[in-house]
Amino acid sequence: MKLTSDQIQELFQFTRKHFVEHYDVQLELVDHLANGIEEQMAAQPKLSFKEALDLEFKKFGVFGFHDIIKEKTKTMEKRYWKIFFRFYREYFKPPKVLILFATSTLLFLLLKALPVETSKYIPGLAIMLVLVLFLMNIFRNKRRQSSKTRKWLLEDMIAANGNIFMYLNFVLQILLFPNLIKWPLASSLGMFIISFVVVLIGILFHVMVNVIPQKAEELLAKTYPEYKMS
Repeated sequence: MKLTSDQIQELFQFTRKHFVEHYDVQLELVDHLANGIEEQMAAQPKLSFKEALDLEFKKFGVFGFHDIIKEKTKTMEKRYWKIFFRFYREYFKPPKVLILFATSTLLFLLLKALPVETSKYIPGLAIMLVLVLFLMNIFRNKRRQSSKTRKWLLEDMIAANGNIFMYLNFVLQILLFPNLIKWPLASSLGMFIISFVVVLIGILFHVMVNVIPQKAEELLAKTYPEYKMS
């Protein structure tokens, strides 16, 4: 027999009580529970819904949902990371990859046209601008997520990408040392490498803070109709 909508809602409440935070993980687990309960009630028609739920929950052992939460989360993280990398790869294929080389060339020509004493500050200032925009985006996303009633694993993974701030800050510290950045700018090859790295970081930042969140919202809305109500 099929479970009713009220019984499905009870399963969602049951998973929340047992520390399943993310709604997309809840969906996977509720589907798993519902199938098991339906099989229990089909095999033993006298079983009530709550009795079938207790029997199904006992299958998870003394640790309850802990192991399956870990398994489901790991599976979904792999699925989401594949989606992330697909968005990044799009910017390293024609024709978008031309943006990387064209912009790198423009920055190279700018650095080459300026005296080294001036050009040595430009890469650091460019990365600093990226960091400022990055921080603004983090605060904007936190405000937006705090207004939602449901937590989504995909959105938390996007927020976790904020760890890249540490790496950008490390690059910034290097580029802000004039004597350290001065020697590669003394050669055309070094100047182009620096230009390429700065533009590459800018593109990766754009994909991370603009493209992925927008595409993720479309993906969640398409996969889970409940997302629009969260």
